[in-house]
Amino acid sequence: MKLRFPESEILKCANKYACSQEELDIIELKPKIQQTGYINKIQLERIAYWKSPRSAKHIESNSDEFVKEITSWSFSAKEERSKIEVLTLLNGVSWPSASVILHFFALNQYPILDVRALWSTMSEKTTQYSFSFWWQYVQFCREIAERNSVNMRTLDRALWQYSKEDQMM
Repeated sequence: MKLRFPESEILKCANKYACSQEELDIIELKPKIQQTGYINKIQLERIAYWKSPRSAKHIESNSDEFVKEITSWSFSAKEERSKIEVLTLLNGVSWPSASVILHFFALNQYPILDVRALWSTMSEKTTQYSFSFWWQYVQFCREIAERNSVNMRTLDRALWQYSKEDQMM
């Protein structure tokens, strides 16, 4: 993986990113979710809708207790693979949606799996995500964030924004 733009442009790109009200609402959930150690079904519906409105309707088929148990397990897991893969047991939660949950609510820094952000890192296109692909992406993003003294949210916004402005669709 390699950035399509100079690392010195991370803050410039991130500052152009327009945060939606839905995203701000999700960010506001962080203290409560980190305090309880789990996500409830209503919170998960909001998160899923922000990431993928089409698949968000599938969240309804999960019970609130199942959502709490799975997200609690994810947040307390020591193994990185467990943290992400357990979330995909929830109906309506794919790898990209699971990455959103970790990005906003886990204690460590995780990037969001998103086609725009992946394009900005010159990642190979994939139709099926795997732990090895995700973990390589996490490590790549963590290294860039650390080297540039930015948090993962800033880097993620920069990756998404750069693609929005420069990707030829």
